[in-house]
This record gives sequence, C-alpha cells and structure tokens, in this order.
Amino acid sequence: MFRERIQLPSEVYFLHWATMIVSCSAFLMIFHCYDSLWRYADGKEYLVLFVAMTCGFVLYYSVDRFILPDGWHYSGRFTLFAVMLSLVGMWVFRFIYRHLRQLVMLREYKAREACDMVIVGAGSAGSALVEEILRNPGAHYHVYGFFDDSPMKQGVLIHGVPVLGTIDQMVEMLKDTVVKEIVVAIPSLGDDDRRRVLELCGQTSCKVRIMPQATDLLSQSAGGGLWGSIRDVQPEDLLGREVIHFENEDVYEFLTDKVVMVTGGGGSIGSELCRQIVKHQPKKLIIVDIYENNAYDIQQELRREYPELVLHIEIASVRDENKINYLFRKYRPQIVFHAAAHKHVPLMEDCPEEAIKNNVFGTYNVARAARVHTADKFILISTDKAVNPTNVMGASKRLCEMIIQSMQNSEHTKFVAVRFGNVLGSNGSVIPLFKQQLARGGPITVTDRRIIRYFMTIPEAAQLVMQAGAIADRSQVFVLDMGEPVKILSLAENLVRLAGYTPYQDIDIIETGLRPGEKLYEELLMKNDHLTATKNHKIFVEQQEIISEQEMQTNLQRLRDVLALEQPDEVVRLMHEIVPTFKRPEEVNAQVGKTPVTTG
Repeated sequence: MFRERIQLPSEVYFLHWATMIVSCSAFLMIFHCYDSLWRYADGKEYLVLFVAMTCGFVLYYSVDRFILPDGWHYSGRFTLFAVMLSLVGMWVFRFIYRHLRQLVMLREYKAREACDMVIVGAGSAGSALVEEILRNPGAHYHVYGFFDDSPMKQGVLIHGVPVLGTIDQMVEMLKDTVVKEIVVAIPSLGDDDRRRVLELCGQTSCKVRIMPQATDLLSQSAGGGLWGSIRDVQPEDLLGREVIHFENEDVYEFLTDKVVMVTGGGGSIGSELCRQIVKHQPKKLIIVDIYENNAYDIQQELRREYPELVLHIEIASVRDENKINYLFRKYRPQIVFHAAAHKHVPLMEDCPEEAIKNNVFGTYNVARAARVHTADKFILISTDKAVNPTNVMGASKRLCEMIIQSMQNSEHTKFVAVRFGNVLGSNGSVIPLFKQQLARGGPITVTDRRIIRYFMTIPEAAQLVMQAGAIADRSQVFVLDMGEPVKILSLAENLVRLAGYTPYQDIDIIETGLRPGEKLYEELLMKNDHLTATKNHKIFVEQQEIISEQEMQTNLQRLRDVLALEQPDEVVRLMHEIVPTFKRPEEVNAQVGKTPVTTG
C-alpha cells in the first residue's frame, strides 16, 4: 500500500519530481521510445511506451521507498497518477499527430489527378499497399475499394477505403465505374485460386497487375516497397495447371562435386539449366555456345551471383567434331546436358540442311564424344514436335532421339532424352511475340484459332531435365505430364483482357494461316500404352524400340551423302524415309475434327 506524506519541504518536492523524470526518461531511452517516428507509430510502440513508463515508476518508487530517508516519502498514489497522466499524454499526442498527418495526406491524395484502381485482397498485403500509396506522392492512383471473400471484412473501411464486396461480385460491381486497374494483392494465393481470380479479373475491362507470391516477395529487395514488387501478369500465371516443383534430393547427389557441361548454355533453356545447376555445387561448369553475346551474359550473371564457382566459357559449334573432342579431352565432363539446337520451325523448313548439320550431326558429335570419353550421363533436350513430326525441325529432333537410342548399349555412358512442350517466354516463342504485338497496339496474330499446345515454364523445363537425368538408370526417353493443352487463341485473348483491353475491339486478333510444317496439335508420346511411371508422379518413361547402331550409322552416312548434293528437297525426302512417323502436316491436320486427338 502506498504511504502518504503531505507536508514536505519544497526542495524535497523538487527531488521527487527530478527522480521521477530521470527514472521514466531512462527507461524511455532504454526502450528506444525517442527513436521512433510518430507518423509510423503502431500498437507495438504504444505498448512499449506503457512498459517503459511502468518500469520508470517502479524504479522511482524503489528509490522513494528504500533510499530516501523517513519523512521524505511522497504520495505514491499521486506519483502513479502523474505517471499514468504522462503516459496517456504521450499516447494522445502521437494519436493526434498521426491523425492530423493522415488527414493532410488524405486531402492531398484525393486532390491528385490519378488512375482509379481496386485491390483484390483486404489482408495485410492489401492494407500495407494502401498505406504506401497514401504516403507516396509519386503513386498516381486512387484506391476505389477492396474486394475480399472474408465475411468479417464486408462493408468495413480500411484506411478509409471500403471493402466493396466479395471477389465473385467484382465483375458485376465494376461495370460502368471509373476503375481502370486491378491489383491482386494476395501473396498467399495458391495456383488454382490465382487462376480463378485472374479469370474473373479478365472479365472486366481493367488492366490487371499482381503482387508476387510470398516466397518471391521475401527474396526481393526491400528498397522498392510493395508497390515496386507489383508486376504485370506473366504467362505462367495463365498456365492451365499448377506449376510443377521437382524434388531436389536426387539432383543434389547427381550434380554435387561433378564436372558438368552444357551445350547451348547461353540460350533460354541452357542458361536456366546453368542457373539451376550451380545451386547444386558442381565441381566445375563448362558452358559451350556459338553465340558469344548470350555466353557472355550468363557468364557475367553467374560470376556475380556465385563468385566461388569454377566456370569456363567455350565459344564453339557442336558441328565442329574436332573442337568438341578437344573440349571433352580438356575438361573430362561427367554430366553433359545437350541443349544446342536450331528450333524455329519455319526457318528449318526453308533450310532443312542446317537442321541436319546442327541438330542431327551436332547431337551425334557431342553424344559420341561423351561415350568415347566415358561421361556418366548424356541428357538430350528434345521436344514434343519429335512425336509424329510434321516439320523438318521435329523430324531432326526425332533423329536425335534415335541417335541416343542406338547408343543405349554403351558400357559407361547412359543416354537420356527429355521431351516436353512449348516453353513459356523462351526466345522465339509465341508469348514474347504476343507481348511485342500488344505493345505496338496490335493486331495479335495467331496462325489458326484451332491450334493447341502444351506449355511449361523455363524453370520447370530446367528442373525436369535435371530430375530426369538424376533418376535415369539406363538409356531412356522421359516425358512430363503437362496436364491439358492450351488453346493459343484463348491465351492471346486472356493476355489482351488482362492488359485492360477488349479483344477484337481495342486489340484485334487475326488468323494468318498455318506456317509451313505446322500442325494443329502436338503430342508428347509415340504410343500411350508404352508409358511407364517413375517414382516422380509427373515424370514418365516411354518404352522405345531398339535401334541398332549399325542401322543408325548407315542412315547418318546417307544423310552426309545427300547433304553433299546441296539439294534441300532430297534432304527432306530422305528424312521421310529414315523417320517413318514423319508426315506431311496436311495429312495430320486433315484428321482434326474427324477423329479424337490423342495428346498423351
């Protein structure tokens, strides 16, 4: 119980007040209460103020009780009252300052000539985004409202911005409004929910942007703030299935402390392979590429990110048999990823001899060198266009698969092919073309509105290649379960909508006709009943027929002979003979609509 002392000399009163001020000030300094900016004060800081003042009062009361002599004790109740009044005063001043500052910011914010936007997600990310917009004069946006599925948030105000309704109500409620942009600010969204939300956003006439997933946010620099992390919708956001993540345990054992070579290491797939490989601490990485600019770019990136990496860049063509053998003698790679290839379908239709020289004989040179120099594994990057090909590029990749099939009895080296569909965003693929056309104001061109394709992301492709190489125990062809194929026309329409335009009104989408060698659909498997599961439920092995090495050598010599004639038509004719499944595109496309398309 506090003891009362009423009659005290004036100098004792001064001593008590000085002791109380020093005690409370000391703890306010210890708890860094003077270091915080009032404009950013939150509940935690108010609690810290309470703890600091309580500690200050306890210190003062201990001095009064145990140090000051009898007769000098002051009223404990009055002192406690003074401390609490000081605490409340500090709280009130901070509240008033914050409130006045927010009123000024809100008035300036409402006076801006800015774009009206809505935020999908009224959680912590959406709330923080509104705060950042409010205090950032450079953010020329008005937040019109939130949409959130939480029943607890319906009709409430967050920083003065109303929650307008649920996400499902967004399309109807945004009709005939001034809203021009939508920001999806739910970093924790799963793949299926994100696609559902983006599909709803695409039904509005607004441009759509998205906040990255929580793991991506953590890896970004904090300097740009939440607003700086917001990006346009990427093609992988529109993928018709969940993004596949592969287990890395096998890959670590497969690559760690190994000498790894990547041909075509400067390309889209090759460079991503290099980025993934270095995470598994190889003993040495050798990048082989004929295009020096790409090789230079990936060299600088890897040296910056992994200064301890033993990295060698070799400018060389896989056509050059002597140079390839020299590189294998020099480095003795244990794992070889063969990504070097010509891949553009129309260009290879015009230059079939180049597809043979680079894809077929380039693969043969690297595969043969891998066997001669006893590499552990050779992994060929193939394509779904190699299955029942209708173009020279696809037939050349099928020939590459046949080459490694003919080497399956190699004593030391395991030969593996990995087959997958179109890679989103890779050089020369349809997505960069669509983006360029969209940036120019259209039109967007599709060759045929019936075309369907399998898609995967560049990281998925690289992880699949490494995972398949790790689990291969003999010469095999691996394929990925890529879900349902995607209509190219639907992909183009969605990209237009999510950019804030209306297809066929603001941005036209036109058909240009199938290109030479192009078919309406792609397949991943030669025959569905020749499919065997692996321990990874997304990766399968296609059982291949045996091709003798003698037969393959005979066919390669026939190709050399026909190349010497310098007659492209003869090259194509011979490819049809060697690859029995090589059909003219007209034969395959004529069957669409007559019989069901089997896509694996």
